[in-house]
Amino acid sequence: MGKKWFGILLLALLIGIAGFNLYDDRKEVIDIGETGIAVNDDQNGIAVGSQAPDFLVQRMDGKEVRLSDYKGKKVFLNFWATWCPPCKQEMPHMQSFYEENEGKAEILAVNLEESKTKAKDFADQYHLTFPVLMDKNGEVAEKYEIYTMPTTYVLNEDGTVYQKIVGPMDEKMMKDLIK
Repeated sequence: MGKKWFGILLLALLIGIAGFNLYDDRKEVIDIGETGIAVNDDQNGIAVGSQAPDFLVQRMDGKEVRLSDYKGKKVFLNFWATWCPPCKQEMPHMQSFYEENEGKAEILAVNLEESKTKAKDFADQYHLTFPVLMDKNGEVAEKYEIYTMPTTYVLNEDGTVYQKIVGPMDEKMMKDLIK
């Protein structure tokens, strides 16, 4: 009987340690290491200088929004998923940038084909306050020809593509892109 209880206590301790580490890792802003690359001559997606295609989707809270609602603002149009490790790395950087640069640029984080519950759990865990848009059928990702995640389009105030970034961004990269 003693071995059984020892085994149960050991298992409970290991699960507790793993859970704490998982929670702690998701909260802190970490060094990404290699950030994404700026792409100017990509054969896929929307070309730099082109008008970004408009779309209509729902936010996590159910409110419908169009990309054109953000005309007049610099926009980071970020495509991501909850299962994507580089997406997880960049989210704390994006949140920090969003808090420090409110009014200078908008972040629209387009979740690809996942449930609202899964996206909301992720957003709550990372304390995200910028808009999370739901691309439930992948139509927006198809329109923008998203093949790698994360992929971010940085849009000028007139809705044209200023830069395409393939891979994760950090806060410094984001700040440099709005100068």
